[in-house]
Amino acid sequence: MNDTSETRSVSDADYATLADFRSALRKFLRTSEEIATSLGLTPQQHQALLAIKGFTGDKPPTISQLAARLHVRHNSAVGLVNRLARQRLVRRKDSQVDRRQVYVVLTARGAAMLDKLTHSHRIELRRIGGEITRLLTELTR
Repeated sequence: MNDTSETRSVSDADYATLADFRSALRKFLRTSEEIATSLGLTPQQHQALLAIKGFTGDKPPTISQLAARLHVRHNSAVGLVNRLARQRLVRRKDSQVDRRQVYVVLTARGAAMLDKLTHSHRIELRRIGGEITRLLTELTR
């Protein structure tokens, strides 16, 4: 945090709220991991499917863009895409303009899998969202 204009000291209550917030986030992430695993995916594979579907460019993401979005190295993203392609959840699409670029798109099977994951996540977020919102509001006052 680079906000040097804030001179308010941090109270014990602030630390407790921050600890509770981090615990709630970790609980959500842990549940997310369990949901992905129950459907035969790793958490990273789930995150990749979500990043592909949520990509906001005018074309599907390239492997490099996917790597940047996932905060992983290019070669790690290649391996992830390879594993997803073997499961027929994504496919590569060569660029019509630049042969060096390869786009990554969801297959119908991948989109269906992501729909299942997202439905389960929304249920969990409805369950814990109020608490996370309350804690975040408290922390950002």
